[in-house]
Amino acid sequence: MGTLANLILTERTGAVATLVINNPAKRNALTLAAWRGLRAAVAELDDDENLRCVVLRGAGTDAFAAGADISEFPDLRSNSAQAQDYGVIVAAALDALINCRHPTIAMIHGACTGGGLEIACCCDIRISGTSGRFGVPIKFVGHAFAYPEMVPVTEVAGRALVLELLLEGRIMEAAEAERRGLVSRMVDDAELEAEVREAAKRIDEGAPLAARATKRFINRLATGQPLTSEEVAESYALCDSEDYAEGVRAFTAKEKPKFRGR
Repeated sequence: MGTLANLILTERTGAVATLVINNPAKRNALTLAAWRGLRAAVAELDDDENLRCVVLRGAGTDAFAAGADISEFPDLRSNSAQAQDYGVIVAAALDALINCRHPTIAMIHGACTGGGLEIACCCDIRISGTSGRFGVPIKFVGHAFAYPEMVPVTEVAGRALVLELLLEGRIMEAAEAERRGLVSRMVDDAELEAEVREAAKRIDEGAPLAARATKRFINRLATGQPLTSEEVAESYALCDSEDYAEGVRAFTAKEKPKFRGR
């Protein structure tokens, strides 16, 4: 089954961290321990003030993540009570990703199905290679999509596409997934790592406080609740930051800004 330390690997290059789902022998299928490890890894990165972007990927190039490790189900998810306990752990990992204050990018090779698709849909940007394959074939194990897992996929894909994926149980190729808005963009597999590096670099070049506020605001709008006057005022608060002053100064001087996250 592995340990928390090796099921989710954390790599760091400058201000960009990469979380690797590490179960290549099973196409990076997610064990219960891996879901726990993902939540812990995201929480640790969330506290890092020097971080600018988090990339999610699967080990190797055969799969992003091919869903849950169903071989565990007879012992860990054999009835509704166990399934609900299991689901609490999955939901906590997804919630940590959605609310991670740093921008997140899913880098997708191969299978991105079931729990893998849930993780990808919790990321802010999804970039797929041409080998990407997407779906939620949960009907073949006789189960429906639980509410906490359905929400992020529906917010990205929309009701009609989610129903199509769930009811038909088919696997969608990357080109169709891009055309229908399930992924942000598709590139050749050979170009995928470079494309993700460039996307992370563009994020890194922006003001980190602005990126974090953008994520917070868009998550707040997704609740559908009316904004308070205090919340509207908060959306202008960064105009008192050092980064805002630096951005205006650099733009006026036709220079590249040097943001410090203050």
